[in-house]
Amino acid sequence: MEVTGLSAPTVTVFISSSLNSFRSEKRYSRSLTIAEFKCKLELVVGSPASCMELELYGPDDKLYSKLDQEDALLGSYPVDDGCRVHVIDHSGARLGEYEDVSKVEKYQISQEAYDQRQDSVRSFLKRSKLGRYNEEERAQQEAEATQRLNEEKTQARAIPVGSRCEVRAPGQPPRRGTVMYVGLTDFKPGYWIGVRYDEPLGKNDGSVNGKRYFECQAKYGAFVKPSVVTVGDFPEEDYGLDEM
Repeated sequence: MEVTGLSAPTVTVFISSSLNSFRSEKRYSRSLTIAEFKCKLELVVGSPASCMELELYGPDDKLYSKLDQEDALLGSYPVDDGCRVHVIDHSGARLGEYEDVSKVEKYQISQEAYDQRQDSVRSFLKRSKLGRYNEEERAQQEAEATQRLNEEKTQARAIPVGSRCEVRAPGQPPRRGTVMYVGLTDFKPGYWIGVRYDEPLGKNDGSVNGKRYFECQAKYGAFVKPSVVTVGDFPEEDYGLDEM
């Protein structure tokens, strides 16, 4: 093919290899020599540059040419965005050999040895008294969590199961329903109020993550915090949603 004028100093191509089954999309400078290009491909396909044979395919996956002149520039070949450079490995490696991470020897260190290192993240956190190693901050967080839990518990005790209620969650219109559950849950910490709405304005059927807390139709159930629930004489309102 005849080489035309270059429109950009870089080109985006797909890289494939005889050593693996995946393709990578990479951008390279057209001013690279083929020898320099091969060195960069080592990091992509894992094959040594000295053992590479390169083939250039067009966007239609037709073979254009071989990139076999080591001192030639990549841009001197008819390479354009969307082309594919296929690397044929001659090192003797097998297909998929560089993809099987189970054969890679992993470095492991015991907890005792890691604790003794002075250049670790854990050592830095301990010296700086950050995160879980800041005892004062940790104690304050635990005290605040306990206080919030006690406040929620007090609020929840004032919401009897079976009561009519109105839910006023921030950013949402008021919703009326019946209190079906009061207490702790497995899906999130703290006290929660299970409500069966009068209309399908909820998110579940009274169950979350496979555990049932109360019975209701799908989309009629919801769990909200005690602070947004008001118990009182709230007659049912018909929003006409069942007819939609």
